[in-house]
Amino acid sequence: MKRLQLVFISSIAILLIGVYALAAYPQHEFSVKEYNEFHEVLHHLQHDALPKGDFATIRTRSGELVKQGKRIVRLGVPKGTKAEKQAEFKTGLAKFNAALAKFRTDAKSGSDEQLKVSYSAVHDQFEELAEMLPK
Repeated sequence: MKRLQLVFISSIAILLIGVYALAAYPQHEFSVKEYNEFHEVLHHLQHDALPKGDFATIRTRSGELVKQGKRIVRLGVPKGTKAEKQAEFKTGLAKFNAALAKFRTDAKSGSDEQLKVSYSAVHDQFEELAEMLPK
């Protein structure tokens, strides 16, 4: 009987840890592969490196983030985007591309404060694009 109680309590503990992990790190699933790949890099920088002021990690991973961002820009307006959103999406892509260029420059030679600002612009522009993705 004690063994059964221990197994039950252990199972509940594992379940609670899993629920906590999902709540602490919500998973985004975008309808476009390139957005998911970009977000994999962005998420760790946004939730781990940036809060700690770890600009060395942001600089180190900047090339990967820019590479994934350029894939989004090359993709253009995703298929299935509503006609009334296409012009806005193109404008958003241009802003995102400009934010990536500034971020790339700041990652190479900017101050930590400049990097923080340009990284935040990339993050914000990505979020705007992601909101317009087809479901």
